[in-house]
Amino acid sequence: MKFFKVAMVLGVAAIATGAAQAADPNDGYTPSADPSMTGLYLRGDLGGSMLNWDGGDDDKSYVFGGGVGNQFTDFIRADITADRSGKYEIGPGADITTTTVLGNAYFDLNNSTMFTPYVGGGVGYGWVNGSGAATDDKGLALGLAAGVTVDVTTNMALDVGYRFRNVMLDGDDTREHQATAGIRFRF
Repeated sequence: MKFFKVAMVLGVAAIATGAAQAADPNDGYTPSADPSMTGLYLRGDLGGSMLNWDGGDDDKSYVFGGGVGNQFTDFIRADITADRSGKYEIGPGADITTTTVLGNAYFDLNNSTMFTPYVGGGVGYGWVNGSGAATDDKGLALGLAAGVTVDVTTNMALDVGYRFRNVMLDGDDTREHQATAGIRFRF
């Protein structure tokens, strides 16, 4: 629960920063009119994750990751991300961590404000590293995402969102629900 609180504090800070930026009447920043809204970006994310484990106990932990992407239009972007979460306690003497590499596509609901809601999905590969009574495994990974981006400057945006990740294994799947806050740097 501690990690969800950290993610929510980061989210509130992102929104507060955006509100302060929006209060400046002389700014005149309109995201859809800004040519720097397209192009390459780097991202980093941090938050809390809850594992819904088929074969054992549910648990909460951290998630962190990063990626590189491209904003193709005001509404379409894509990135490749690598994320790690855990150490989840899935049973007596059994812990796992999960790592995924996903190719993601997003639809940004761009408007004339600095707040841009988005939805997205991704597919890739995932690894589960076990310790104790848990074993290692790997498989196809799927992800869904929804959230809001807050444009702080023309080159920097804060992101607050929800992600669902699932690594499909031979046995039990690792369904993770994640609350994250992150930052994107545009080039």
